[in-house]
Amino acid sequence: MQLSTVAKNLNLKFYGEDCEILSMNDLSNAKSDELSFALGKKFSSSLENSKASAFLIPKELIDYLPKSSSYILCDDVSISMAYASKLFSPKLIDNSLKEAQISKSAYIDSRANIEKGVLIGDNSTVMAGSYIGKDVKIGSNTIIHANVTIYHGCVIGDNCIVHSGTVIGADGFGFSHTKTGEHIKIYQNGNTVIEDDVEIGASCAIDRAAFGSTIIKKGVKFDNFIHIAHNCEIGEYSLFVAQSGVGGSTKLGRNCVVSGQSAFSDHLMIAPFNTFTARSGITKSISQSHKVFSGYPLMEHRAWRRLQSKITKLLS
Repeated sequence: MQLSTVAKNLNLKFYGEDCEILSMNDLSNAKSDELSFALGKKFSSSLENSKASAFLIPKELIDYLPKSSSYILCDDVSISMAYASKLFSPKLIDNSLKEAQISKSAYIDSRANIEKGVLIGDNSTVMAGSYIGKDVKIGSNTIIHANVTIYHGCVIGDNCIVHSGTVIGADGFGFSHTKTGEHIKIYQNGNTVIEDDVEIGASCAIDRAAFGSTIIKKGVKFDNFIHIAHNCEIGEYSLFVAQSGVGGSTKLGRNCVVSGQSAFSDHLMIAPFNTFTARSGITKSISQSHKVFSGYPLMEHRAWRRLQSKITKLLS
């Protein structure tokens, strides 16, 4: 839609040339036909270098705009961004799409529901009760067990296994908050990408991204009851044991081992080849590799063991 239409829907004014906007994205990843947003001065450098054609910004960031940019001035950018995200949310059902293209060698149970625009590769299986949303792509030799839900636009690679009850591509938990306490939904307009050779256990939830993709990289193995929040990236060949969770936009390097009931806070960067023992609480980024961590507050495993020994002696 035109930028002027976006501004009208937000009851705000736009400045600069009117332009056609195809979607929204964050400052770093926005393209020339996208609308982006900057919440405050800490985003000024990202704003200056952004390729977006138009922006939602507060008054104090006007001087940091790229040359010849168009923009909408906002009193509260977070709230305006939330309302704008709804304008670009896709239809959940689109009957104008082509019928699903399913390989002749694939097996689709008659009790599965396949929407339009879906692509399913050679020798893949979709079992009873599963729902495959519009525009989903499933590679070859992949097994979707009974009662799996894959939301619209998600991508599943080759040689994957998704066990029963798992939901891929549900909305991430994203809201903007008004000064009077209301919660305004940020529509999650990205998707979830599962790369090749991934196995996902039963009753897992892997949320779609607000913008861009939540990515589970090649060779990752999930136990049952794993939650991955929006815009996360899980590195190649990582292992997750039951009831573990990762907060939004956190990125793990390859070959991380996450033991049961461990939890990561949001917006962290975790170096590759690290191990987290059961019930670890990770609240800060980790730059070192080949370490074993335990506990909350998190510490190296040897230090944690010494601490537990001292606590035991105090109580005896």
